[in-house]
Amino acid sequence: MRVLVVDDEALVRTALQQVLGSAGGVTVVGTCDGPDAVDAVRDLAPDLVLLDIDMPSVPGFDVLRTLRGLPRPPAVAMLTALDTADHVERALREGAAGFLLKTTDPRVFVEAVRLLAAGGVVCTPPGSAEALSRYAASAPVSPVPDGVETLDDLTARERDVLALIAAGLSNADIAAHLGMGVTTVKTHIGALKRKLAVGSRVALASVMHRSAAR
Repeated sequence: MRVLVVDDEALVRTALQQVLGSAGGVTVVGTCDGPDAVDAVRDLAPDLVLLDIDMPSVPGFDVLRTLRGLPRPPAVAMLTALDTADHVERALREGAAGFLLKTTDPRVFVEAVRLLAAGGVVCTPPGSAEALSRYAASAPVSPVPDGVETLDDLTARERDVLALIAAGLSNADIAAHLGMGVTTVKTHIGALKRKLAVGSRVALASVMHRSAAR
């Protein structure tokens, strides 16, 4: 698992590098400040970017939007020292795969990073459940644009994968549950994003939750 840490504070970068570097199977391929994040992602090809929200050099959400626009964007988890439910909701809306508090216990932090890199969605702030529910409930239900398919148009296997994403399972867990390879799961997720015209795993889960509520 290749991780890039983006934070304006050198002390935080060093601390996270030490915490993650001591965990087996995790390689911190680099650390940098916000303005260097996009070039670092292109050069280092991380599986996961840990991105600070509050950087004076460049806002973390601006970096997130740029990274999400790359041809092959990595998973991105936002980092903060503040437990703010509004920030959690905004991060999810803008395509982040997770939201981690810097004050999280190191062992919990490492496990969260592992789950994120495996394709899961993780939010550690106590207010995350409320933000997740609000995000799913408030997403507008609009007419389906031309060329965009509905859940009825999905294959049975795609619906299975979508349901497990909505349940919070990682790619590895979905693969084990459905008896397929992780690469096949990723292929199904790519197809789901294309068919349902969404850009993130959280958005896929939101589609499923809204459908179940109707």
